[in-house]
Amino acid sequence: MYIYTMGERAYALEMANLLDPGKVYFNSRVIAQDDCTQRHQKGLDVVLGQESAVLILDDTEPVWAMHKENLILMERYNFFGSSCRQFGFRCKSLAELKSDESETDGALASILKVLKQIHSIFFDSEPGVNLADRDVRQVIKTVRKEVLKGCTIVFSRVFPTKFQAENHYLWKMAENLGATCLTEVDPSVTHVVSTDTGTEKSRWAVKGKKFVVHPRWIEAANYFWQKQPEEDFPINQTEKN
Repeated sequence: MYIYTMGERAYALEMANLLDPGKVYFNSRVIAQDDCTQRHQKGLDVVLGQESAVLILDDTEPVWAMHKENLILMERYNFFGSSCRQFGFRCKSLAELKSDESETDGALASILKVLKQIHSIFFDSEPGVNLADRDVRQVIKTVRKEVLKGCTIVFSRVFPTKFQAENHYLWKMAENLGATCLTEVDPSVTHVVSTDTGTEKSRWAVKGKKFVVHPRWIEAANYFWQKQPEEDFPINQTEKN
């Protein structure tokens, strides 16, 4: 395993000492800002190993422009109040709450389950298949598509006017998670994703006893690699004049 950071090497080495004091997991495999070959970008050209066998965990997608298929996007870990303020979160930090994320349901615990699943599929493939011919990027796609499999989604008042729906990141995210996305409602629709309960599609969903959820429902499923309870992502009622 590698530690790969856009920070300075001194910082990276200090983190390595804290995370792995016995040098069991990382040893000297630390990549820092000065090692990067492209400005403001991380690349696998400085990692020993085939790209088809490298799995990336990171909380910042744009820095992996050339290797998004290898990436598992993590929820940002904001332990200190300064981190919350830096990234615009208006909430108390874990340090201020004198707590930490759940050992069973937190971001790390959820991703660990995914890592174990991907590792198992990658290494326990059919007998006779050469390891060099396997591609972890295909395994990631396969596992990800199970998250919202069976969900048929219509969006309502989520995209800008005249925006091509199929090009919106939420549409692409939902499809990557295995959902089917439509532009109009029909009996197959299971979820209407909206920010307003007063739209025609939202009212149709309520009348037909379909799920009406906030767009964050899709984003949460993407972070946790697991379909989230719809009741945890309600949308605001339309204000009445």
